[in-house]
Amino acid sequence: MEKIDLKDRKILYELDINSRQSFRSIGRKVGLSKDVVAGRVNKLKENGIIKRFYPRYDTLQLGLNLLRFYFKFQYVTPEIKKEIINNFMNNDYVNNLFSTEGSYDLGVIINVERISDIWPFWRKTLEKYGDYFSEQVFSAYMGELIYGQSFLLEDIEKPGRSPKRSSLGKAKIDNLDLEILKLLVSDARIPTVEMAKKLDSTVATITSRIKRLVDLKVILGFTVELDLDKIGYQVWKVDFYLSEYTKINQIVKYLEKNPLLLCVDYTIGCADLEIELNVRSISQLHNIIEDLHSKFPKIIRKYSYFRVVKFYKWFNL
Repeated sequence: MEKIDLKDRKILYELDINSRQSFRSIGRKVGLSKDVVAGRVNKLKENGIIKRFYPRYDTLQLGLNLLRFYFKFQYVTPEIKKEIINNFMNNDYVNNLFSTEGSYDLGVIINVERISDIWPFWRKTLEKYGDYFSEQVFSAYMGELIYGQSFLLEDIEKPGRSPKRSSLGKAKIDNLDLEILKLLVSDARIPTVEMAKKLDSTVATITSRIKRLVDLKVILGFTVELDLDKIGYQVWKVDFYLSEYTKINQIVKYLEKNPLLLCVDYTIGCADLEIELNVRSISQLHNIIEDLHSKFPKIIRKYSYFRVVKFYKWFNL
């Protein structure tokens, strides 16, 4: 496990809030010069703690349905598992593919304009591999509350918990907007001057377009992807099934007090409440779940949890 100090944590926290802000801006907030901030960021990248900078974007605003499938295997040999993974890897609709541990073995995220678009591929997949799935769970993404990585300042200070909210709907964007978003997905810190040159546009146009994408909530923010295992954390997704759905907002408000809460997902299908938590150990996860049980007795019927252990395919445009 890599050791990072308070200054590194504060830098990472600022990058999570806005990874496009300048090192000078970050330096003013954490009490360091821009050159020292740049040096620390480069070291965090070299050590593999910082994996990339990217924008959080809302697929619904792009006119795409985000479908999520989770599978539990049975009778699967290493060769069959590889076949199944390649089956999903080679499909253009599959945007995110990963192995998990916990309640499921494999997660698949699919982006399509129309759900019917995926039907031929889905039918062929079940015809060929359906017997190898002891369980398959489906949900459609309807938005989320993003709380960010305030766990980085856990036991240091308690920042406010104001989530970034996605919104239902489709924004009107053109090809230039989409090309800008693609460049930002590749590297959220790409200079505006470089973007203008690549897209044969002007700095003023690119700047105004990015602001517009943020205002439309196509872009929900600019953040940083971390290799959390390297600093002693694990992200676990927990699905709760409730006996009283009307209590969901009360549960979310209670969870907001916990700096380990990363996001709350709203979906159709699967669970009633889906959350992501960043914990130091599985026992810490169990403690959080047990605490919820004690605060909301007879409300949580059951739950399941899992975490990603390997990505085969990552979000792209």
